[in-house]
Parts: sequence; structure tokens; C-alpha cells
Amino acid sequence: MKLDTKNLFLFLGPAVFLIVSVFLYPVCRTTVMSLFDVKSVVAPMSEWRFVGMSNFIALAHTSVFLRSMANIAKLWIYGGLATILFALVFAVAFTTNLKGKKFFRAVIYLPNVIAAIAVGYMWLLYIYNSKFGFMTSIGRLLRWTALERFSWLDNQHIFLSMLIAFVYGNIGYFMLIFIAGIERIPIDFYEAARIEGANVFSQFAKITLPLIKGVFSTALVLWTTRTMGFFALSQVFQSVRTYTPMLFVYETLFGTEVTQGGIHAGLAASSAVTMTIIVVVVSSLLSKIVKEETV
Repeated sequence: MKLDTKNLFLFLGPAVFLIVSVFLYPVCRTTVMSLFDVKSVVAPMSEWRFVGMSNFIALAHTSVFLRSMANIAKLWIYGGLATILFALVFAVAFTTNLKGKKFFRAVIYLPNVIAAIAVGYMWLLYIYNSKFGFMTSIGRLLRWTALERFSWLDNQHIFLSMLIAFVYGNIGYFMLIFIAGIERIPIDFYEAARIEGANVFSQFAKITLPLIKGVFSTALVLWTTRTMGFFALSQVFQSVRTYTPMLFVYETLFGTEVTQGGIHAGLAASSAVTMTIIVVVVSSLLSKIVKEETV
């Protein structure tokens, strides 16, 4: 059957137009902008001044950006370990014959259907509040003085508080990814292992883990993209110790003067390009290091 070119264009045209206008054009414009001195994102191209790699060099000497990169690295490492671990534990638990597992799945996934900014303020106002917050109330109820008087939002502990909130909001998302990977493993494998006398831990180590290696790779790539795009909680817990690259891009682009030069669209674009390159490189390395073993 010969495909009609007109019908092909009719069906694919809107999708191609949206991809080009919403994704491809902004990416290309941002990449080009990173090589120019641009004071405003709406400035006409006639006002752009080519500076080559100067914006990237300036980033390397901007203390705020370097601090934000250190913060995002901590979020990626510590948050990734905690999120993947808890998500995997819940995924294994909820693929058994546990009663009420559908309810618990929904409860753990719930933060993902709520706006991140709302989740952030929930933690800030109702959990970490030093007067009536949940953590303070628990410490008071248990007569645990250290927990009751713990300063969650001081300069020393605010990054930890933000990290806990970030992990809490992501466990459900990755739990569902692992559940999907575990449930595609044939049940016959586990039945044969039980007949051979393998206990639960042996089954997990010899069957589950090897056969979800591809899922791990996908989860790590998704975790990388979600971490690099970390913004909402950084804005809520705004502090020197919670500063992240996306917040740097936002404030440099719209003018809260985090850099000495004030608004600088070219510098913001170079920061965005740098983060994109990091995501691509890390994702490529992860996909090569963690390879899937098919059933």
C-alpha cells in the first residue's frame, strides 16, 4: 500500500511543527546565545556581541555557580542513593502478596501528583517549623529533647532538610519504575528457585537484581535529568547552601543580580548548555556501564 504524501504531512505536520518550535528552536537559540554577550533574552540579535567561550570561562570563575554545582553533585549522589534504595525496597515489598499493596503504592506515589512547590512549602511550614512542626511535635511527644530542639532550617542543616524533602518526593516515581521491571520477570523463575531451596534474599540477589539491570540504567538516567532540573525546592528553601544551577539560570536571566553584572542572558544560556552537556555525558556513561540482561 502506497503512503499518500499529503496524508503523511497532514498527520505528522502538527507534531513536527511543535517539536521544532517548542523544543528544537529554543535549544538551538540557547546554544548560540551562550556564545554571545546578551543582556536580555528578548534583545534582538543585532544587539548580540560575539564573545566565544568567554561566558563559559566566566562561569568557571563565578563562585555562586561553582557552589551550585557542588550542591547539585551532593543531591545527585546522596539523594540518588537514598531514593533508589527506598524505591527498590518498596518495589520488592509491593510485588509480593502484601495486603493493601495498591493502597500503599498510591500513598507513596502521591507526592508526584502534587506541585513540587506545594510539597516544598508543606515541609517548610508544617514539618520543619520550630514551633508547631511535625518533627518538633514528635520530639515533644517522645520527650526526645534533641529532636524537639533540632534546628532544621538553620544554615547548617537546611541542605539536609531540602535533601530529605527531595528524596520523599521522588521515591514513589522510581518505585513504580522498579515495580514495572520486577513484574515482567516470569514467576516461574521464583517458583523454581523456591523448589531448589533458595530463600528470599537469594532470589533477590540471583534473580531480581540481574534481570532489572536495564531498569537501573533507566532509573539512573531519569534521576540525573530530574536532579539537573532541580529548581522548585531550591527556590522554597532558598539559602546559600541550597543554591542550584537552575536557580542560578533563573536569577541570572531575570535579574536578581546573583552575579556582579546583573541580568546576563548569555551567561544564563552558557549555564544551561553546561548542564545539558553534563546530562548527556552522564547518561551516555551510565547506559554503557549498566547494561540490561534480557530474560
